[in-house]
Amino acid sequence: MAAPPCRPDRSRLFGICLLLGALWEIRAEQIRYSVPEELEAGSFVGDIAKDLGLEPRELAERGVRIVSRSRTQLFALSARSSSLVTAGRIDREELCDRSPKCVVSLEILLEDNMKIFGVEVEIIDVNDNAPNFGTEQREIKVVENENPGTRFPLPEAFDPDVGANSLQGYQLSSSAHFSLDVQSGADGIKYPELVLARALDREEQAVHHLLLTAFDGGDPAHSGTTRIHVALVDTNDNAPLFTQPEYHVSVRENVPVGSRILTVKATDPDEGANGEVTYSFRKVRDKISQLFQLNPVTGDITILEDLDYEDSGFYHIDVEAHDGPGLRARSKVLVTVLDVNDNAPEVMVTSLTSSILETSSPGTVIALFNVHDSDSGENGLVTCSVPNNLPFTLEKTYGNYYRLLTHRALDREETSDYSITITATDHGTPPLSTEAHISLKVADINDNPPAFPHAAYSAYLPENNPRGASILSVTAQDPDSMENARVTYSLAEGTLQGEPLSSYVSINSDTGVLYALRSFDYEQVRDLQLLVTASDSGDPPLSSNVSLSLFVLDQNDNAPEILYPSLPTDGSTGVELAPRSAEPGYLVTKVVAVDRDSGQNAWLSYRLLKASEPGLFAVGLHTGEVRTARALLDRDALKQSLVVAVQDHGQPPLSATVTLTVAVADSIPDVLADLGSLEIASTPEASDLTLYLVVAVAAVSCVFLAFVIFLLALRLRRWHTSRLLQASGGRLVGVQASHFVGVDGVRAFLQTYSHEVSLTADSRQSHLIFPQPNYADTLLSQESCEKSEPLLITQDLLETKGDPGLPQQAPPNTDWRFSQAQRPGTSGSQNGDETGTWPNNQFDTEMLQAMILASASEAADGSSTLGGGAGTMGLSARYGPQFTLQHVPDYRQNVYIPGSNATLTNAAGKRDGKAPAGGNGNKKKSGKKEKK
Repeated sequence: MAAPPCRPDRSRLFGICLLLGALWEIRAEQIRYSVPEELEAGSFVGDIAKDLGLEPRELAERGVRIVSRSRTQLFALSARSSSLVTAGRIDREELCDRSPKCVVSLEILLEDNMKIFGVEVEIIDVNDNAPNFGTEQREIKVVENENPGTRFPLPEAFDPDVGANSLQGYQLSSSAHFSLDVQSGADGIKYPELVLARALDREEQAVHHLLLTAFDGGDPAHSGTTRIHVALVDTNDNAPLFTQPEYHVSVRENVPVGSRILTVKATDPDEGANGEVTYSFRKVRDKISQLFQLNPVTGDITILEDLDYEDSGFYHIDVEAHDGPGLRARSKVLVTVLDVNDNAPEVMVTSLTSSILETSSPGTVIALFNVHDSDSGENGLVTCSVPNNLPFTLEKTYGNYYRLLTHRALDREETSDYSITITATDHGTPPLSTEAHISLKVADINDNPPAFPHAAYSAYLPENNPRGASILSVTAQDPDSMENARVTYSLAEGTLQGEPLSSYVSINSDTGVLYALRSFDYEQVRDLQLLVTASDSGDPPLSSNVSLSLFVLDQNDNAPEILYPSLPTDGSTGVELAPRSAEPGYLVTKVVAVDRDSGQNAWLSYRLLKASEPGLFAVGLHTGEVRTARALLDRDALKQSLVVAVQDHGQPPLSATVTLTVAVADSIPDVLADLGSLEIASTPEASDLTLYLVVAVAAVSCVFLAFVIFLLALRLRRWHTSRLLQASGGRLVGVQASHFVGVDGVRAFLQTYSHEVSLTADSRQSHLIFPQPNYADTLLSQESCEKSEPLLITQDLLETKGDPGLPQQAPPNTDWRFSQAQRPGTSGSQNGDETGTWPNNQFDTEMLQAMILASASEAADGSSTLGGGAGTMGLSARYGPQFTLQHVPDYRQNVYIPGSNATLTNAAGKRDGKAPAGGNGNKKKSGKKEKK
C-alpha cells in the first residue's frame, strides 16, 4: 500500500545521481596545481600522467601535449619524468600584476581520441621584489613656525609582491625634530607621514636630512630607502586641498592619443608663491607614466599611448598637489577602460594533417583548431564556417575547439589538393572576422617515373680545374608526391684509360650536381661519355636515363719549349758563327721552339729581348730566324750576345728565353783564338764580394787618413812653438831648409803608404798596387840645408842694412784683403781703410808679424809676387818648377796677432776646405788629389 507513493521519490533520486555523475566527470576533467614563481626551467609542477590516469609510457603513445592560447608557453611536458614542468622562469608580477590570486589555464590534448583536459596552475608569490619608492630623494619644505604635531605626507613605496611579501611598514632615521607615523587606508595601503615632534628654527638649521626605509614581510625581508630633505621656509600654513578625495572616469579603449580624460583640481587659500599649486603623479609605475600624462599646472590628465582593454581594463592613479613651499595633498583617479570591438578573432591550428589518402572514408579528422577573441561580452562570441562547395564540415568539441572533417569520399584524379578557408566571425558591431587557410594534399600511388627535361646534356670543363669543382647540374621531375617524387641520381659504371669513371667524376645523389674528382689534363683526356640514372623512392621504384658528354677545354698551362739551340751539357757556351763579310739579311741561326698546348695557346712569336750591339741583328717574328740587320763593321766586337724571347698567344701569355753567343770573325782560327776570352757573366755572389771589398778598402782608408791628420797636427804644433820662440828674439832670421825636415819626413811617410786600388765590378778578382815611394818632391837635400838665405825679411831690415845681396820683396798684391774679423785689434773691431791697406802701428814687432802673415797668405792664394811664379813663394827658382807650396805646410792657423784674438785662416780655409775662424769665408772642398 505504501509502495506507490515512493515511486516519484526514487525517480527524483535517480535523476540527482545522474546529475552528480555528470558534475563529477566535468570535475574530473579539471586538474589544478600550484607552483612558486621564479623557478628554473624544467621545475616539477605536477604528475600529469597520474592525474590523467595514464601510465608514463602512454603519454607519448597517445600523443598527449599542451594546448594554450598564450603567446608564451609557460609549461611543458617532460618526456623523461612524464610530469608537467615549467618551460622557463615565471614572473607572477608580469602575469597577474597585483591580483591576490594568479591562475594560469591550459589544456591537455589526447590526440588519439581528441579529448581535452583543462589544467589550472596557481602561481604562488615569492619575495623577489624589494619595496621601491620610485625616486631616490624627496624634498619637503616646512615653514619654521609650524606647530608640533603637524604631519607631512612622505613618498610611498611600491612592492609588486602580494600577501606577506608585500610592503609591511616604514622606518625613519633618528631625528630630534621629526618622527614617523604610518596610516592605513580603507584599501589596506599604508601611508607614511612625517610628524613634527618639536618646534623648528630655520636660523638654527635650515635643512634636515632624513632617511626613510620601507620593508616587506618576506623571508628574507627586503627593503628600499629614499632620502628626505626637509627645507624650512618662513610662512606657509595651508596645504593644498583637492575638490574630491577620489576621481572616477570611464573612457573607451579607442580614445585618440592626446585626448584629455579628466582634470583634477586642488585649492590653496594661501597667497603668492605659497598658493601656487602644482600637480604630479605619486607612486607612479612605468605603465602609468607611459599611458597617462598629468599637466603640473592645469591638472589635466591626457592619453600618451593607445589604451587596450585586453591589456588592462582598470587603472589606479595616485596624484598629489603641492604648493610652493612643499605642502602636499593626495587624491586618487580611477580610470575604467570600456571595451570596443577592436580585436578580430584568432584562429590557432592545434593539430593538422597535411595529406590524406584518396581512399579515406568520410568523417576522417583533418585538423583541430581553437578560436579566441580578446574582446568581452558579445564582442567575444565567435562563429566558424567553411565554404559549402568543399567536401568538408566543422564539428565543435570542447570549449572553443573545432574539428575539420571530411563528409564525402575524395578523388585525387579530380582534385589533387585543397585550400580550405576557415572563417571565424565575432558578434560585435560591426562584426570582425578572420580567415585561416589550410592546405590539404591527396596522396596517390607511384605511377610516374622521373623525367629529364632534355634528351642529352653537354658540359665543358677547363683543364687544370680544382678537385671537387662543380661541372653541371641535372634535374629530373617526378609528378608524384612525397616519397614517390623524391629523386636520387647515380652514374652508370664504365672505364676510361683503364680506370673506372667513378674515379674521374661523381654526382650528388640528392641534388644531381656533377663534380670533378680530379684535375683534368687536356693533353691526356679530352672528353668523357657518361650515363646518368634518376630513380624515385616509390614502391616499386621507377627510373630513367640520360646521356651526358663532358668536354675538357684547353688552357694555356704549358710554356714554350726551345728545341734549338739547346743548352750544352758539358758546361761550355754554344757559339754561332757569323763572318764579318756577311751582308744584311744573312741567316746566322734559327731558334726552334714548340708548345704542347693547342689552338692559339700554341701560336708562337719570337722577338729580340736584349743584344750587346743593338741594331746589328734581327729575329723573325714567326720564323725565329736570326739574321744580320746591317753589314758588320770592324769596330763590332767579336763576341755578340743575344737574348731571344719566345712567347705564346694564351691568356695570360707564357714565354721562354734563350741566350745566343755569336762570334764575328772572317776565319775559324781567329774565332778559336778569341773564344778563350769569353767568360760567363758574373753571378750575384761576385757582385756582393766586390761590394764588400770596396767597403773594406774605404774603411781602412778613413782610419789611415785620420791617423795622418793627427800626426800632421802634432808636427805643426811643434813647429809653431819654435816659430814663436824665434819671433820673440827681436829680429827675423832666415828659415833654413833643415827646419822642414820633420814635416818633409811626414810627407815622405805619406808617400810611402800611398797605394792604388783597382776594383772591377764584373770580376771576382781585385788588384791592389803599392808603388815605390817618390821622394823627388821633398826638401831634404843637404845643399839646401847648408844655404843661409832667408825665406822672408822684414821691410825695416831691408831699409836699415840696404844689402843689395838680399832678395827684394815684391810689392804687395792689391787684390789681397782682410775681412773685418781678421784685422788687427781687439776681436777685429778696429776701423781700417776699406781699400784693404794695412793700418799704421807704433809697434815694430806687430808690423813685422803682420807683413809675414800677409806674405804667407798671398803665397797660399797663388797671388804672391815674391820670386817665382804664382803659388811658389819664390821657391821655384831655387828648387825647380816641380816644387810648389803643396810641399810647404800651412802654419797660419798657429800665428797669433797681438792685440787681437783673430788668426789668419782665410787662405788656409780655402786651401783645406774649412771656413776661417771668426770670418765669413765660404767653405770649399779639399784640393788634395788621391789616386783610386
